[in-house]
Amino acid sequence: MKKVRTRFAPSPTGYMHIGNLRTALYEYLVAKKEDGDFILRIEDTDQARLVEGSVEIIYDTLAQVGLIHDEGPDKPGKFGPYVQSERLPMYKQYALDLVKLKGAHVCFCQEDIIQGQRDAADKAGVPFKFTDPCHFLTQEQIDQRVSSGEAYVIRQTIKPGVSTIFHDEVYGDIEVEREILDEQVLLKSDGFPTYNFANVIDDHTMEITHVVRGNEYLSSTPKYNLLYEAFGWEKPIYIHVPPVMKDETHKLSKRNGDASFQDLVSKGYLPQAIVNYIALLGWSPEGTQEIFTLEELKAAFSVSRISKSGAIFDIEKLKWMNGMYLRAMSLEQFHQTCLPYYTDAIHIKCDLKEVSKMLQQRVNVLSDIPEMVDFLDTFPDYDVSMYFHPKMKTDKGICLRALDASLHVYEEIKDWNDLIELQTKLQELPALLGFKNGQVYWPIRTAVTGKQFTPGGALEIPYFLGKEETIRRTLIGIEKLKAVE
Repeated sequence: MKKVRTRFAPSPTGYMHIGNLRTALYEYLVAKKEDGDFILRIEDTDQARLVEGSVEIIYDTLAQVGLIHDEGPDKPGKFGPYVQSERLPMYKQYALDLVKLKGAHVCFCQEDIIQGQRDAADKAGVPFKFTDPCHFLTQEQIDQRVSSGEAYVIRQTIKPGVSTIFHDEVYGDIEVEREILDEQVLLKSDGFPTYNFANVIDDHTMEITHVVRGNEYLSSTPKYNLLYEAFGWEKPIYIHVPPVMKDETHKLSKRNGDASFQDLVSKGYLPQAIVNYIALLGWSPEGTQEIFTLEELKAAFSVSRISKSGAIFDIEKLKWMNGMYLRAMSLEQFHQTCLPYYTDAIHIKCDLKEVSKMLQQRVNVLSDIPEMVDFLDTFPDYDVSMYFHPKMKTDKGICLRALDASLHVYEEIKDWNDLIELQTKLQELPALLGFKNGQVYWPIRTAVTGKQFTPGGALEIPYFLGKEETIRRTLIGIEKLKAVE
């Protein structure tokens, strides 16, 4: 049995699109499930769209998510080079060989001829399909025009015949009439191959056994198979995956400005959480497990459970999953992860590790941290109506009594660094006042934060603010309440 070999073949055109990363993940899992090889190939034949630095982004992304390739431009193997622009002489030779095999032909048609046919099709209200007059050229005419320096392309030749049928592991057997297949350009006049030609040549010469790609390529696969047949080559196993959708009708797209992997990481999502989430966009595991390590995905993944339908990218589900990953960290690991987000958010002197302890059970996205803790540095000018919470059943009298009592606690504390003593004394207040917990803790927290929502509560936040600042803010709260008619 042949060793399984898959390839991830991105174009270096910018940040890593989520759909591309999911394809890379599935290719990796298909290979590693069978102890096979995962190959990285850079497809840079579309020179006009290349973006400087994109190759490094591809390397960095794969490294961050743990999709370690076995061969690639930076890991040469016996099937290189692994960058298409370094393989140009090979493509031209294969294209010329294909002409000899009658699987392709030389075409001199300029754009005006092609556009004329397109306009005629539009006028007649029929689908456009180029009918190449160069089919009728003799070999002598071809040689003469080539030797005179006339520009030409090499087009695939698709002869009339029976329908083409191919099998896809996700979509089953697919039959396509030859009459609807256009004779695509394989080699452009500048000597560069088109994607549709280069990927066939590369997959064959790199001994790729399984081709994993988006289902938008289903319609092109019959043309690829005709190339394999013309050369007499064995076809790979096809696995076409459904798109990642923005909503019911629109695909997630880098060109439309949808979030890339780099965007999500910069917003505070963990690479491992992103990979876990996108694995489930189009694939469903057996059972109810949703949180998977990469090793667990390798064990659980099965092509048979890939869906035919597109999966909608749900940012709220990703937030939830990211939060699960953050809460599964050790406190020390979580603290180290948070430190960069504290740099511009917290300037007061406080125990940052205790801040991390307060945040860990509450934060889902790391970039939310600055806004969650900004009250530590800057006390907002809040509306006094925040004290009066219908659910807590707080009124002016209750709030004033709670704040007066808390003020006495703060003033009596000798060692403010003793968090246990501070919390214990505050916890005693509801019983001492004859109030419910919320009737005491809500006004205390409002007074020291000036916010309705904070990661910590009345028992924690005073500790971070320090004695002097806590008393100052509480006195402001008392004055605000006293001014209420």
